[in-house]
Amino acid sequence: MDSAALSALSPVDGRYRAGAEPLRALLSEAGLIRERVRIEAAWMLSLTESVPQILGQPLPAGVKQLAAALALEPGDDAPAAVKAIEVRINHDVKAVEYFVREKLTGVGASPAVLELVHFGCTSEDINNLAYARMLRAARTLLSGELGKVIDKLRGLAHEHAALPMLSRTHGQTASPTTLGKEFANVVARLRRAKRRFDAVEILGKWNGAVGNYNAHVAALPQVDWPAVSRRFVESQGLVWNEYSTQIEPHDWIGEYSDALAAVNTILIDFARDVWGYISLGYLRQRAVAGEVGSSTMPHKVNPIDFENAEGNLGIANALLHHFAAKLPISRWQRDLTDSTVLRNAGPALAHALIAWSSLQRGLGKIAADPKTIAADIDRAHEVLGEALQTALRAAGVPNGYELLKDFTRGTAVDAAALGTFIDKLPLPAPERARLKALAPAQYLGLAAEMARAI
Repeated sequence: MDSAALSALSPVDGRYRAGAEPLRALLSEAGLIRERVRIEAAWMLSLTESVPQILGQPLPAGVKQLAAALALEPGDDAPAAVKAIEVRINHDVKAVEYFVREKLTGVGASPAVLELVHFGCTSEDINNLAYARMLRAARTLLSGELGKVIDKLRGLAHEHAALPMLSRTHGQTASPTTLGKEFANVVARLRRAKRRFDAVEILGKWNGAVGNYNAHVAALPQVDWPAVSRRFVESQGLVWNEYSTQIEPHDWIGEYSDALAAVNTILIDFARDVWGYISLGYLRQRAVAGEVGSSTMPHKVNPIDFENAEGNLGIANALLHHFAAKLPISRWQRDLTDSTVLRNAGPALAHALIAWSSLQRGLGKIAADPKTIAADIDRAHEVLGEALQTALRAAGVPNGYELLKDFTRGTAVDAAALGTFIDKLPLPAPERARLKALAPAQYLGLAAEMARAI
């Protein structure tokens, strides 16, 4: 770890820097500046195409070529250059405008052309599209990583589809399942949550200082400015928001944050369950050569990947829930509280990504322990009470539930005692024989089939 990482205040730029690296180019300050430059340049080009009378002649070839290049990729030097201008003028978005103007001046852009940079814009026209593009790119990355988690869980569901396992509802023994079916449950939940996250519409607005095209109409009243706005926003691959104040109201960011937090909540639930199964001995962890599990207890192989995931998911959700609750709220036509909050999008998504990587790492180390699982389920004959009382109901025997409750509730039941009880039931002999032959590990319903089908 280099000295900069050692002195980082946030672990996503220090201890967990490598885990957050895929998001750095997208959601860092440099990433934001690059997106702002792209928007400024793209708007100038779009304006001259949509409103040709504003310049009265085509853009010079060199100017158009450079503007198109900036709209595609501003270059690695752009963030530092913009920050140098910001130090001088103390305004981050205006610094971007000046940077673009300087670049265009260098290829001979006329004063009239330069005035089209940031034409009719408020800073929030630039910012809302920049953040929309950033979060869209981040979602593409995150969705791919979540798909890897789902694929890993699906593989485990299939691998252990038929491995009988005792359930525990309220922490007490309950009807058996299979280990694979429990993985399949998580796969189904995550698929649904992923679809919700992927489906959030990413909106953008482009309508000036308070959302009314005031300056646009004052300058060129004959132009259909809403059509120009829509064309530009949609050219950025975003959904046009027709109505806003100075800021795009951030409802979609609230939906995005809430949907991502829902994914993380499912994974918190899963991480805790796996932690518990490791504690029970149902799952064993592969020891990694050279690793130390405890500073004092040499035998320890702690479930640190799942604990790390749970902690990072919690931090991510604390931020995401704040985004969802705060960002759609702005006083009157705008206040500045959204600005500082949005700058924390990177850490929020980074903690989620770090957690998902931890889960994948942890899942790669675990293996089922069939002997421990079998020993537990084979001792739990009381769970067959459900099967017996339901069979009695099907046979029309009155008070079947009550009979089984009196026999099984709060007591240890073994195979012999259960067999003696079944012999006394008012059922045909073949049915009693069938029920006596039923073992807890066979009482699985459709668990194995459902796990295989996921």
